[in-house]
Amino acid sequence: MPEYDYRCKSCRSEFTLFYKTYADFDAAAPVCPHCGSVEMSRLIRRVTIARPGRDLSKLSAQQMMSVLDGGDSREIGQLFDQVGQTAGVENMSETYRETTDKLLSGESVEKVEKGLQEQATASPPPQAEPKSPPKKASS
Repeated sequence: MPEYDYRCKSCRSEFTLFYKTYADFDAAAPVCPHCGSVEMSRLIRRVTIARPGRDLSKLSAQQMMSVLDGGDSREIGQLFDQVGQTAGVENMSETYRETTDKLLSGESVEKVEKGLQEQATASPPPQAEPKSPPKKASS
């Protein structure tokens, strides 16, 4: 649904108008909702263009390394998320899911790495039980 921002030239108020279609926008004669003036200017705000989705889980190892080297935390998060879904998210550790969420939210790669390092030093991984040596066969 197209939306357009305006500033009234008479009362200087800013407002947004929504239209169901671009044809409705073309046919409209916008009026200031505050003072009724038709004298206004369109404001250009931040423009967002959706990129088509990309299946990062199907990339080659070299291409995945390129994504990691690129340093874009959101793209790295998407890679983690898609690879995790391919492998079965329910099988992923809580740390993996938390890391993926942080990257997807835009947290810097450096900050995420530092947090993982701090977490690793705070709680060392559990050690395996020592195995007893195999018993000799009696003759």
